[in-house]
Amino acid sequence: MAAETLEVILADDHVLVRDGIKALLEDEQDIVVLDEASNGKEALQVIAKHQPDVLVVDIRMPEMSGIEVVRKLKATYPRVKTLVLSMHDSEEYVIQSIQAGADGYLLKGSSKEEFLKALHTIAAGEKYFAGELSSIIINNFVTGKRPVQAEESKESIAEDYSLTKRERQILGLVLQGLSNKEIGDQLNISKRTAEVHRFNLMKKLDVKNLMELANKATKYGLI
Repeated sequence: MAAETLEVILADDHVLVRDGIKALLEDEQDIVVLDEASNGKEALQVIAKHQPDVLVVDIRMPEMSGIEVVRKLKATYPRVKTLVLSMHDSEEYVIQSIQAGADGYLLKGSSKEEFLKALHTIAAGEKYFAGELSSIIINNFVTGKRPVQAEESKESIAEDYSLTKRERQILGLVLQGLSNKEIGDQLNISKRTAEVHRFNLMKKLDVKNLMELANKATKYGLI
Protein backbone atom coordinates (compact mmCIF):
# COMPACT_ATOMS: atom_id res chain seq x y z
CA MET A 1 0.00 0.00 0.00
CA ALA A 2 1.31 3.45 -0.87
CA ALA A 3 3.01 5.21 2.00
CA GLU A 4 0.91 8.34 1.51
CA THR A 5 -2.35 6.45 1.99
CA LEU A 6 -4.12 7.31 5.22
CA GLU A 7 -5.27 4.11 6.93
CA VAL A 8 -8.36 4.42 9.10
CA ILE A 9 -10.34 2.16 11.44
CA LEU A 10 -13.93 2.97 12.41
CA ALA A 11 -15.33 2.14 15.85
CA ASP A 12 -19.04 2.78 16.35
CA ASP A 13 -21.80 0.50 17.57
CA HIS A 14 -24.19 1.72 14.88
CA VAL A 15 -23.75 -0.01 11.51
CA LEU A 16 -25.48 2.86 9.71
CA VAL A 17 -22.93 5.34 11.05
CA ARG A 18 -20.01 3.19 9.94
CA ASP A 19 -21.58 2.64 6.53
CA GLY A 20 -22.17 6.38 6.21
CA ILE A 21 -18.54 7.19 6.95
CA LYS A 22 -17.32 4.55 4.50
CA ALA A 23 -19.60 5.97 1.82
CA LEU A 24 -18.28 9.43 2.56
CA LEU A 25 -14.69 8.26 2.16
CA GLU A 26 -15.09 5.94 -0.82
CA ASP A 27 -14.12 8.61 -3.37
CA GLU A 28 -11.04 9.70 -1.44
CA GLN A 29 -8.01 8.20 -3.17
CA ASP A 30 -5.66 8.82 -0.25
CA ILE A 31 -7.83 7.33 2.50
CA VAL A 32 -8.71 3.68 3.07
CA VAL A 33 -10.89 2.14 5.79
CA LEU A 34 -8.97 -0.95 6.92
CA ASP A 35 -11.50 -2.40 9.32
CA GLU A 36 -14.40 -1.70 11.67
CA ALA A 37 -15.40 -2.39 15.26
CA SER A 38 -18.81 -2.36 16.92
CA ASN A 39 -17.69 -2.04 20.54
CA GLY A 40 -14.75 -0.84 22.60
CA LYS A 41 -13.04 -4.18 23.19
CA GLU A 42 -13.33 -5.11 19.54
CA ALA A 43 -11.81 -1.76 18.62
CA LEU A 44 -8.65 -2.54 20.61
CA GLN A 45 -8.42 -5.97 18.99
CA VAL A 46 -8.75 -4.53 15.49
CA ILE A 47 -6.18 -1.83 16.25
CA ALA A 48 -3.71 -4.43 17.51
CA LYS A 49 -4.16 -6.31 14.23
CA HIS A 50 -3.78 -3.36 11.83
CA GLN A 51 -2.17 -0.49 13.77
CA PRO A 52 -3.76 2.16 11.50
CA ASP A 53 -2.86 5.81 11.16
CA VAL A 54 -6.13 7.05 12.67
CA LEU A 55 -8.90 5.55 14.77
CA VAL A 56 -12.29 7.26 14.37
CA VAL A 57 -14.20 6.37 17.53
CA ASP A 58 -17.59 7.07 19.07
CA ILE A 59 -17.89 7.74 22.80
CA ARG A 60 -20.86 5.62 23.84
CA MET A 61 -20.24 2.00 22.87
CA PRO A 62 -20.88 -1.41 24.47
CA GLU A 63 -18.14 -3.24 26.40
CA MET A 64 -15.91 -0.17 26.71
CA SER A 65 -16.44 3.54 26.09
CA GLY A 66 -14.61 5.37 23.34
CA ILE A 67 -12.85 7.48 25.95
CA GLU A 68 -11.45 4.38 27.65
CA VAL A 69 -10.43 3.00 24.24
CA VAL A 70 -8.48 6.21 23.59
CA ARG A 71 -6.81 6.00 27.00
CA LYS A 72 -5.73 2.37 26.52
CA LEU A 73 -4.71 2.99 22.92
CA LYS A 74 -2.40 5.86 23.86
CA ALA A 75 -0.69 3.66 26.43
CA THR A 76 -0.20 0.76 24.00
CA TYR A 77 0.01 2.23 20.50
CA PRO A 78 0.88 5.91 20.92
CA ARG A 79 1.62 6.26 17.19
CA VAL A 80 -2.05 5.68 16.31
CA LYS A 81 -3.96 8.97 16.23
CA THR A 82 -7.50 9.20 17.57
CA LEU A 83 -10.45 11.25 16.37
CA VAL A 84 -13.51 11.18 18.61
CA LEU A 85 -16.62 11.51 16.44
CA SER A 86 -19.61 12.06 18.68
CA MET A 87 -23.11 13.51 18.73
CA HIS A 88 -22.39 14.98 22.16
CA ASP A 89 -20.95 18.46 22.67
CA SER A 90 -21.12 18.37 26.47
CA GLU A 91 -18.20 19.78 28.43
CA GLU A 92 -17.67 16.51 30.31
CA TYR A 93 -17.19 14.43 27.17
CA VAL A 94 -14.93 16.94 25.45
CA ILE A 95 -12.65 17.38 28.46
CA GLN A 96 -12.55 13.68 29.30
CA SER A 97 -11.60 12.90 25.69
CA ILE A 98 -8.76 15.42 25.75
CA GLN A 99 -7.52 14.17 29.11
CA ALA A 100 -7.57 10.59 27.76
CA GLY A 101 -5.28 11.71 24.93
CA ALA A 102 -7.63 12.20 21.98
CA ASP A 103 -6.01 14.03 19.07
CA GLY A 104 -9.30 15.51 17.93
CA TYR A 105 -13.01 15.81 18.68
CA LEU A 106 -15.64 16.32 15.99
CA LEU A 107 -19.42 16.35 16.10
CA LYS A 108 -21.36 13.91 13.92
CA GLY A 109 -23.23 16.78 12.32
CA SER A 110 -20.02 18.16 10.81
CA SER A 111 -19.59 18.51 7.05
CA LYS A 112 -17.62 16.12 4.88
CA GLU A 113 -15.03 18.84 4.29
CA GLU A 114 -14.44 19.36 8.01
CA PHE A 115 -14.27 15.61 8.62
CA LEU A 116 -11.59 15.20 5.94
CA LYS A 117 -9.72 18.21 7.28
CA ALA A 118 -9.78 16.70 10.78
CA LEU A 119 -8.45 13.36 9.53
CA HIS A 120 -5.56 14.92 7.61
CA THR A 121 -4.72 17.36 10.41
CA ILE A 122 -4.56 14.61 13.01
CA ALA A 123 -2.60 12.28 10.72
CA ALA A 124 -0.04 15.06 10.30
CA GLY A 125 0.55 15.09 14.04
CA GLU A 126 -1.55 18.11 14.95
CA LYS A 127 -4.68 18.49 17.05
CA TYR A 128 -8.15 19.21 15.65
CA PHE A 129 -11.22 20.26 17.58
CA ALA A 130 -14.44 21.53 16.04
CA GLY A 131 -14.81 25.30 16.20
CA GLU A 132 -17.92 25.14 18.34
CA LEU A 133 -15.92 23.31 21.02
CA SER A 134 -13.21 25.95 21.28
CA SER A 135 -14.91 27.87 24.09
CA ILE A 136 -14.97 24.73 26.24
CA ILE A 137 -11.30 24.05 25.62
CA ILE A 138 -10.25 27.63 26.23
CA ASN A 139 -12.30 27.86 29.40
CA ASN A 140 -10.81 24.69 30.86
CA PHE A 141 -7.20 24.76 29.71
CA VAL A 142 -6.07 28.23 28.70
CA THR A 143 -7.59 29.97 31.70
CA GLY A 144 -6.38 27.24 34.04
CA LYS A 145 -9.83 26.33 35.23
CA ARG A 146 -9.88 23.10 37.19
CA PRO A 147 -10.78 20.21 34.86
CA VAL A 148 -14.28 18.86 35.16
CA GLN A 149 -14.47 15.97 37.59
CA ALA A 150 -17.12 14.32 35.49
CA GLU A 151 -17.05 10.82 36.95
CA GLU A 152 -17.48 12.00 40.56
CA SER A 153 -20.30 14.40 39.82
CA LYS A 154 -22.09 11.98 37.51
CA GLU A 155 -21.94 9.15 40.01
CA SER A 156 -23.37 11.22 42.84
CA ILE A 157 -26.18 12.50 40.65
CA ALA A 158 -26.87 9.06 39.25
CA GLU A 159 -27.26 7.70 42.77
CA ASP A 160 -29.97 10.29 43.41
CA TYR A 161 -32.12 8.58 40.79
CA SER A 162 -31.59 5.19 42.48
CA LEU A 163 -31.53 3.24 39.23
CA THR A 164 -31.41 -0.51 39.66
CA LYS A 165 -28.93 -2.66 37.77
CA ARG A 166 -31.75 -3.82 35.49
CA GLU A 167 -32.89 -0.24 34.85
CA ARG A 168 -29.36 0.71 33.87
CA GLN A 169 -29.31 -2.24 31.45
CA ILE A 170 -32.64 -1.19 29.98
CA LEU A 171 -31.50 2.42 29.71
CA GLY A 172 -28.38 1.44 27.82
CA LEU A 173 -30.32 -0.73 25.37
CA VAL A 174 -33.03 1.89 24.86
CA LEU A 175 -30.40 4.50 24.01
CA GLN A 176 -28.92 2.08 21.49
CA GLY A 177 -32.28 2.21 19.70
CA LEU A 178 -33.46 -1.31 20.52
CA SER A 179 -37.18 -2.10 20.49
CA ASN A 180 -38.98 -3.68 23.44
CA LYS A 181 -38.85 -7.05 21.68
CA GLU A 182 -35.12 -6.72 20.99
CA ILE A 183 -34.48 -5.70 24.60
CA GLY A 184 -36.51 -8.67 25.79
CA ASP A 185 -34.58 -11.07 23.56
CA GLN A 186 -31.23 -9.72 24.72
CA LEU A 187 -32.08 -9.83 28.43
CA ASN A 188 -34.12 -13.04 28.19
CA ILE A 189 -37.31 -11.39 29.41
CA SER A 190 -40.70 -10.95 27.76
CA LYS A 191 -41.52 -8.05 25.48
CA ARG A 192 -44.16 -6.96 27.99
CA THR A 193 -41.65 -6.95 30.86
CA ALA A 194 -39.24 -4.88 28.79
CA GLU A 195 -42.07 -2.46 28.00
CA VAL A 196 -42.90 -2.08 31.70
CA HIS A 197 -39.24 -1.47 32.58
CA ARG A 198 -38.99 1.18 29.87
CA PHE A 199 -42.16 2.91 31.10
CA ASN A 200 -41.01 2.88 34.75
CA LEU A 201 -37.58 4.16 33.76
CA MET A 202 -38.98 7.11 31.82
CA LYS A 203 -41.39 7.87 34.65
CA LYS A 204 -38.59 7.78 37.23
CA LEU A 205 -36.42 10.10 35.16
CA ASP A 206 -39.40 12.33 34.33
CA VAL A 207 -38.92 12.25 30.56
CA LYS A 208 -41.54 11.99 27.82
CA ASN A 209 -39.59 10.74 24.83
CA LEU A 210 -36.33 9.16 23.69
CA MET A 211 -34.66 12.49 23.02
CA GLU A 212 -35.32 13.75 26.55
CA LEU A 213 -34.13 10.41 27.92
CA ALA A 214 -30.89 10.58 25.93
CA ASN A 215 -30.25 14.16 26.98
CA LYS A 216 -30.78 13.43 30.68
CA ALA A 217 -28.74 10.22 30.57
CA THR A 218 -25.88 12.07 28.92
CA LYS A 219 -26.08 15.10 31.18
CA TYR A 220 -26.08 13.10 34.39
CA GLY A 221 -23.97 10.13 33.33
CA LEU A 222 -26.64 7.54 34.03
CA ILE A 223 -25.07 4.81 31.89
